[in-house]
Amino acid sequence: MDDEQLRQRRDRVRSAIHPGVLLLPSAPLAIRNNDVEHEYRQDSDLFYLTGFDEPESALVVSSLRDAACVMFVRSRDPEREVWDGPRAGVEGAVRDHGADEAHSISELSDKLPALLENVPRLFYRVGHDRVFDELVFGAIERVRARAKYGVSWPSSIVDPATVVHEMRVIKEPAELSSMRRAVGITRDAHLEVMARARPGVHEYELEALLRAAFRRNGSERPAYAPIVGSGPNATVLHHRRNDRQTVDGDLVLVDAGCEYGYYASDVTRTFPVSGRFNVDQQRIYELVLEAQLASIERVRPGSTLEDVHRASVEVLARGLIELGLIQGPLEAALEEQRYKPYYMHRTSHWLGMDVHDVGAYYADGKARPLEPGMVITVEPGLYLSAEAVPVPYRGLGVRIEDDVLVTADGCEVLSRDIAKSAADVERACRA
Repeated sequence: MDDEQLRQRRDRVRSAIHPGVLLLPSAPLAIRNNDVEHEYRQDSDLFYLTGFDEPESALVVSSLRDAACVMFVRSRDPEREVWDGPRAGVEGAVRDHGADEAHSISELSDKLPALLENVPRLFYRVGHDRVFDELVFGAIERVRARAKYGVSWPSSIVDPATVVHEMRVIKEPAELSSMRRAVGITRDAHLEVMARARPGVHEYELEALLRAAFRRNGSERPAYAPIVGSGPNATVLHHRRNDRQTVDGDLVLVDAGCEYGYYASDVTRTFPVSGRFNVDQQRIYELVLEAQLASIERVRPGSTLEDVHRASVEVLARGLIELGLIQGPLEAALEEQRYKPYYMHRTSHWLGMDVHDVGAYYADGKARPLEPGMVITVEPGLYLSAEAVPVPYRGLGVRIEDDVLVTADGCEVLSRDIAKSAADVERACRA
């Protein structure tokens, strides 16, 4: 990540918090079992401002000091580095991550009070880490104890999301470059799964192909646990066991995206494991696709995610009425949400460093207008698991999801090269 870009982000934070201090702790280590840890991933906000990915660290950004960026990190430790790899240390935090000043994380409790003296506002997320909360509250108490010497303390604590998360909503060119790369890797993985799937393959075998393609192409990790749902499992929105063996005639729903440079992709495709849709499957598939294309048409500056969602709902409700799965008329079906048993989630969410990325969805009680540089998903689906569904459709699950960038005059579908029309999907399955 470019050092100048990181410095500019921190400068924007300084301006936004003035007069105040922003404090971000690192993501905690999580124990998987006994003394084995889960794979570590840094807190997105801290990484966004520093590019620093080590645990047991913290960032302080002040608008009131010349040394505006202070980092607390693990000290170098040759013995531990033999086991866990090299650490940046205090020197590396300054040299490689833009800190004006750096200290050992063991000194945070001692040095934090001085950084909070005569600071009216502290931007810190209360309640996320109770142990760290105690450290912060203790530091404030120590500053308050110096009131008789004319020292003031933070009289308000503000969620840093009001600053950092709003910065992250609009993607910079370098961020979009990472997201395009993530989508490109994800494209290759989805197309490989379509090409290699055959009746009898297990869901976990297809998951293995996804994960291998991600790592083979330089992705650090999946952006989320891949969902591979075949047959009736495709109607389970967050199916994660991925343990069923496919049979001839199944649809397979694959919701999977990789992370590249700390930026996520999020793509879903549904395909016939036998290589061809039957008539009923294709009818449901093309209804979902029609809904998705209608929603993508709504993605432009000034529209809202409510507009995008409404476009999908209108198409799906109309189609469900025509199929006899819900009662019309359309206006009543929409008002009473009669489609909800078969389409129960929203159509879009923000996408960025987190797969469900940060940023407000509403402003002043109204749906937030889309702006150039925002990236969203568009992902309608139908999940026909209910016993009331006629047999030809019962057990079918279809979701189609793309990653979409809002541009100055409309939108760009970042994942457009992943087969999506019924004919293109069938060709990809025969590749």
